[in-house]
Amino acid sequence: MVKPRVIILRTAGTNCDWETEAAFRLAGANPERVHINRLIEKEKNLRDYDILVIPGGFTYGDDISAGKILANEIKYKLFEQLQRFAEKRLILGICNGFQVLVKSGLLPGNNGQQEVTLTFNDSGKFEDRWVYLKNTSENCLFTKGLKKLIYLPIAHGEGKFIPKGKKVLKELERNDQVVFKYADCSGKEGDYPINPNGSVKSIAAICNKEGNILGMMPHPERYLCRLHHPAWRRENLLPEEGDGLLIFKNIVEHVK
Repeated sequence: MVKPRVIILRTAGTNCDWETEAAFRLAGANPERVHINRLIEKEKNLRDYDILVIPGGFTYGDDISAGKILANEIKYKLFEQLQRFAEKRLILGICNGFQVLVKSGLLPGNNGQQEVTLTFNDSGKFEDRWVYLKNTSENCLFTKGLKKLIYLPIAHGEGKFIPKGKKVLKELERNDQVVFKYADCSGKEGDYPINPNGSVKSIAAICNKEGNILGMMPHPERYLCRLHHPAWRRENLLPEEGDGLLIFKNIVEHVK
C-alpha cells in the first residue's frame, strides 16, 4: 500500500517541523517539509498530498500576534486551494498552527471568517510544561480510540481560547467540535494551573463540523514514546508509545 503523503507547511520561525516529520514517519506516512513559498509560486501542489499540517513554532516571530502573518498569507494567497483540500482531506494545526487555522478562518467553520481567537495567557507568561487533556469529542477523526485522559506538553504564550460570543461557543458544543479540554489527573476541569492559559471552558482543541480539521494547542509530536515523558525514569510507563503518537496513527489510518 502506498504511504499517505503529508505536507508539513513551514516558513520563517517554524521550529517544530522536524519533530512533526518524525511523528508521521513513525505513524507510517511519507511526510515532506515544504516552505509556503513553494505553494504560492506553484512549485508544489496541494493536490499531491493527503494530509496538510501546520506545525508549532513562532512564524514570522509572532510580531503582530501569534500566527497572524502566516494566517494572512494563507487567507489571501492560498485560501481557495485549502478550502478544496479540506473537502476530502485532513488538516492538522499544532500550537502556532492552531493559531494560524483560526486566524485564517479555516477553523471552526472553514468560511474565511474569524470566529474564535487564541490570545495571551492569563498568567502573563510563557507556559512550558505538561498538562492533562480530557478527550471530549466523538466527532473528530483524529481522536478515535484515544484514551479519555491523555498527557501532553504545552509551550505557548498566546494559548487562551476565546470564542467570538456565546452563540459561537454553543455552536461548537452542539456540533461536538470541542475535542480536548484541560483537566487534572482525575479528569476534572479547574482554574490555573490546571487550565494553563485561562481558555474559556478549558478548551484546548477544536475541530470543524466534519471532524477532518483539527487545531490543538498541546504538542502531540513531543510525546511519541515513553522516553519523552518527564517521569520515564521514575515510573513504569506502559505502553512504550506516547499518547501523542496515536493521534498521528489515527490520521494515517484514516487516509489508508
